Amino acid sequence: MIPVDTAAMRAFRDHLMEQECSGATVSKYLHDVGQLALFCGGQASDKAALIAFKEHLQERGYAPASVNSMLTAVNRFLDFAGRPEWKLRLLKLQRTNFTDGDRELTQRDYERLLMAAKRMGNERLEMLVQTIGATGIRVSEVRAITVESARRKQAEIRCKGKIRLILMPKKLCAALLAYCKRHGIRSGQIFVTRAGNPLDRSNIWKSMKRLAEKAGVALKKVFPHNLRHLFARTYYKAYKDIVRLADILGHASIDTTRIYTVRSSAEQQRQIERLPLLI
Repeated sequence: MIPVDTAAMRAFRDHLMEQECSGATVSKYLHDVGQLALFCGGQASDKAALIAFKEHLQERGYAPASVNSMLTAVNRFLDFAGRPEWKLRLLKLQRTNFTDGDRELTQRDYERLLMAAKRMGNERLEMLVQTIGATGIRVSEVRAITVESARRKQAEIRCKGKIRLILMPKKLCAALLAYCKRHGIRSGQIFVTRAGNPLDRSNIWKSMKRLAEKAGVALKKVFPHNLRHLFARTYYKAYKDIVRLADILGHASIDTTRIYTVRSSAEQQRQIERLPLLI
């Protein structure tokens, strides 16, 4: 029997922090293990209870990828609790070779977002969207965009124990420095609140959803990581260099990068329709 109560969750949180997991990862794992705690009433009696939790997630209609994400957190907790033999197998997913076009942020959508931000007079949001879109950084990496990095035209990204340098377009750097001059930002992080605190994931997410409404772009298309997808697709379409793209995005495996470069189902449909194989 494994306790999954407040004390166990607190100890698991401390363990993750000692392992230098990012704040987002810690929050995600605690949330997912918390779902297990709710399901099993604060203690997991045996592996059968864990298997029942896995089945529960599928019955509730979670997407297979979401189920696997939650099981990864649970398995990490089981390792911590000294019960590795109770770890659950992830669902086997067959990779699809196209994306859901309804969720794909297009270049036209991107331009509409920027125009809406300009109409709203929200210069910070306009610059933020362009910065993520033009560099492909993660939302958690926005803090690396500083006055100093804009002057150097490169930013040092620290993520998951790795350090990488990203090159920033000259046009973007010029725009960022002009923005800083207008708003009296002389050093340090560029994207901050009125109180001078760094924008966090929640701030950015909510701002982008409001922007989507003003721009008339589907809400399901507009979130920070989709700007990263747009960057990846645009880069790959221009240069067809997936190895270099993986380096830019900070991926350890090219297999991860391939997810960002698959075509939409509509685009694949058009290609298939053009094949001269029907008489």
